[in-house]
Amino acid sequence: MLFVCHANLCRSPLAERLARRAFDDAFGPAAAAVVTASAGTRAYDGSPMHRGSSDVLGECGVDASGFVSRTVTAGILRDADLVLTATREQRSACLAVEPGAVRRTFTVRQFARFAAVVPPITAGSPAERMHRLVAEVNDHRHLVPAAPGDADDLPDPVNQPIEAFRVCAEDVWGSLRAVVGVITAV
Repeated sequence: MLFVCHANLCRSPLAERLARRAFDDAFGPAAAAVVTASAGTRAYDGSPMHRGSSDVLGECGVDASGFVSRTVTAGILRDADLVLTATREQRSACLAVEPGAVRRTFTVRQFARFAAVVPPITAGSPAERMHRLVAEVNDHRHLVPAAPGDADDLPDPVNQPIEAFRVCAEDVWGSLRAVVGVITAV
């Protein structure tokens, strides 16, 4: 699972680390089979996570250490089973780099909306369930109305007060809970 934002400093690192937490909480040690990573469409490779993102992860009890930014590439996109972007613009940028990723590239909010109409997936390992979820989302996406305007875009908290980072983290967490809920429902 690859998360992509603009610079790979704020939103995508938050999503990467929160996803790791969501899967670990839901599946324990078996969650290690679901790889979470992030990249940016305009990243400066090797940069640290934005302090606001790091601080908010700390408030959530999530380890932010060891993070370094990287630029998304065709190879990174090819290797990802699921690509979740912060905005529609970043989704388009990813697909311009790797058009073959079209059926597994969504915005974070969009994927959560689509996942909400998928019947629960309870068989298999966490990684197998995620593979099945991506397939089911593509099979069911026609049942979900299009979102108006920028409703599928996750606002960028950069250059804003810490509260904007908290709102971003809550938004990402809500989307992740919806996705993980589909594959952990009993």
